[in-house]
Order: sequence, then structure tokens, then C-alpha cells
Amino acid sequence: MPDYGQELQFGTFLTPDAAGADRVVELALLTEAAGLELATIQDHPYQARFLDAWALIATILARSSSLRVTTNVSNLPLRPPYVLAKTVASLDVLSRGRVELGIGAGAFWDAIVAAGGPRRTPGEALAALDDGIEIIKQTWRAGPAPLHDVEIWVGAIGPRMLALTGRVGDGWLPSQSYVPPEQLAERNARIDEAALAAGRTPAQVRRLYNVNPSGDPGWPEWLAELTLTHGTSTFIVAGDDPATIQRFGTDVAPAVRDLVAAERAGSPRPAGPQPVEVRSGDAVRPTVDDGVRRSGVSPWDESTRPTYDSPHPPLAWSAQERATGQHLVDVHDHLRSELEQLFDLISQVEAGTLDAGAARSLINTMTMRQNDWALGAYCQSYCRVVTTHHTIEDTSMFPHLRASDAGLVPVIDRLEEEHHVIAGVLDGVDRALVAVVSEPDGLARLREAVDLLSDTMTSHLSYEESQLVEPLARYSFY
Repeated sequence: MPDYGQELQFGTFLTPDAAGADRVVELALLTEAAGLELATIQDHPYQARFLDAWALIATILARSSSLRVTTNVSNLPLRPPYVLAKTVASLDVLSRGRVELGIGAGAFWDAIVAAGGPRRTPGEALAALDDGIEIIKQTWRAGPAPLHDVEIWVGAIGPRMLALTGRVGDGWLPSQSYVPPEQLAERNARIDEAALAAGRTPAQVRRLYNVNPSGDPGWPEWLAELTLTHGTSTFIVAGDDPATIQRFGTDVAPAVRDLVAAERAGSPRPAGPQPVEVRSGDAVRPTVDDGVRRSGVSPWDESTRPTYDSPHPPLAWSAQERATGQHLVDVHDHLRSELEQLFDLISQVEAGTLDAGAARSLINTMTMRQNDWALGAYCQSYCRVVTTHHTIEDTSMFPHLRASDAGLVPVIDRLEEEHHVIAGVLDGVDRALVAVVSEPDGLARLREAVDLLSDTMTSHLSYEESQLVEPLARYSFY
């Protein structure tokens, strides 16, 4: 099967566990922070342990800024198509075009019936899905229309459902556990045949794939091969492991993009991951703290920080070692860039206040409300991303390094202590956000709180990199 030339996308497949509601939202925010485009949510309305998928999606959209979100896939027998269409269109408008629609004909019929839904034969389920997609499209034409052309991705396995996908769907969304890679060619052929018969081109149907996580160093090459051989253009990693999400976004997705881009450009494809000796000067360089501080408050005494002296000879910095060490710097660079955007938002709010002459009077204007909302949502999103990043380190990376080298223990102890300090600083940002809309000097308080956050993050991230880049490269993590 061909490469359809579609733009590559990467995302996550999250479980809407009601017992860990905050964690699910944080994993979605981590998806965005890791550079992934898409978060998808299981939709099993009859499952008592799960949050409602669309209520969760609305929450994620409100707390993120660029992330696109959808169900994987919506349970049509328990989601009346007209109401589903209104929900999707409304959320797409409110999120400025960040919603897609994954949809399925239904399964687990006993559970659907117990929840008040219909029991359908395979033929009835196919007809209901066909009708449902048409109702959804008609509803969008009647209005309110989605802000962008929402794609309808069909979870299909059987021949007739695949034919429906080729005829009316915008994408095919199977899972690796149900459709293994060796079956993709045959299933894609059915979609292509139906698309051509309906006067469409096969490239009009996006090929998505829910993939199982893998620790294999050759995972990017395998995914790239699926794109180049079977036309798969959207990869969604299953599971709720933060480390997997970070690796998928910062390591795997960029590698797949590079491999596919090289092949599409006609460049020779690399045979696979090859450890190579790197020239002098190509070692991963930790970010240097420039010592500039915005706040007059010192969160800790930097002179008491322990340092790690490696007893080992210098690394040769193979490709794998470099990738592992660079991963920490890349994650930190994202946090640094987010912080700069946060200061920019604060400056915009301050500029609006000065134009009107009084912060309190501007709070009652639409512009001020929008600015405050955007600023508050962004601050809260940033704080959650930082917290999630530190949780990953405390529960996964740090124990691994402790066990690998006793000389790292004092450094890791100090880093964990600083994580607790940063958590307190983040709480201060939350309190200052409340003051923005309740106190005359709220914006000043918020800037002071974010100035302190900037100082603590700048100091902490540089210290952590200076101590851990080389050990992470040496002892690996994934």
C-alpha cells in the first residue's frame, strides 16, 4: 500500500478514570507539553468507573492552549447523533477549532442495553452508524457549525464497516490489538476501493493507529515503516504512563518525522539506530544559569547544593547516550519557553489595565475578562505541567539513578527538596491568580509571584541539568 503523503500527527489514548480525575487532566496537559498534537479519550458511558468522555474533553480544552482532543471512539448507541453533533460543534467553537470526532457503531451490547441503549445486530449497527454520520453532517450544516472542518474518524474492523469508512469517513481509527500490522494492507485496500467507488481519493481518508507502547530502540523506524508502507499518518500511543508520553513526544515522534521526511524527499533511509562516536564538542551541554534574578526573595541557599563528581572516564557520547541526555534539556527548554509566554501574557494584561486607567474598572469589561481568563488558564496549565514533570522525576527517574550510583544520592536528595519548594511557589501563583480578580493590586501580586517562580525554575533547571545530564546518558532511563 502507498504512502498517502498525509501530514504526520502523534497523540495519546487516555483512560477517563474517575478515581484519578486530576491525573487524567494532567496527562493530557503533559501530552501538550511533550509536543504531541492530540489527546484521545476512551468513551464507555456504561462504565461506572469512568468520567463522561465529553465532559472530560471540555475540561481538557479549557486548560490547554493548542492540544486537539477527541473520543477514541464515541459510543453511538449511547450518544444520539444530533446531540453529539451539537456537543462537538459547540466545543470546537469554544476551543477555537481543537475538536475532532472519533465514532464507532458500538460494542459490549449487554452493557449498552443495561445503560438504556438499544441492542443492534451487526447490520443494524452499520445502518445506524451510516445514518448517524449523515445526521451529524446535516446538523453541522444547519448550525451552529464547528469552527473548522471537524474530521470524523471511524473505528472500523469488519469489511462492511471499512467500506462505510471509505465512502463517508474522514479517517480510519483501528487499534493494534484488534488490527495487527500484518492486516493493515488488506483493510486499507477495502477502504481505498470504497473511496474510489464513491468518487473520492484514498488520500482523503486519514489512516490513524492506536499503537502499544514500546521500549524498543527501533520503535521510530517501525512507525516510519507503517507510514511509508501502509500510509499510517497518525499514531496514538495507548496507556497512561507519564514517562512513555514524554518519550513519545520528545524522542519518538521527532525521529519518525525525520525518517519519513527523508524518504519523501528521496534521501537514503538510515538502517536503524547506530551508536556512533561523536566529535569533540558534541556532548550534551547543560543550560548555564546566567544568575539574573527578577525577585528579591531567595527560595533557597544555592551555596549549600551538593555536586556530583563522576568516578568514570568521560563518555564517548554515542547517539543513544546523546539522545538520553538531551531529553532532559529538551523537556526543561519547553518549560522555559512556556515561562516566557507567561510573562508575555502578564505584560498584555498590564498594558490593558494601563490603557483603561484602573484595574478594577477593567475587570468588568469583556476584554479584561478575556485577558484574565487566558492568563489564569495559562498559569494553571503551566503549574500542572511543572508538577507532573517533577512527579515523573520523583517516582521514576530519581529511584533509577539512586540505584545506579550512590554518589548521586546527595544531589537527588537536594533536587527532591527543591521540588517541594517549587510546589510552594506554584501554590503562591495560584493564590495570586485569585487576587487578580479580587484585589486592586492583584496584577502586581501576580507578577511578584511569577517573578519568584521564574527565579526558582531558572535556578533549579540549570542545577539539575548540570548534575544529571551525564548520569542519565550513562545509566539511561528508558
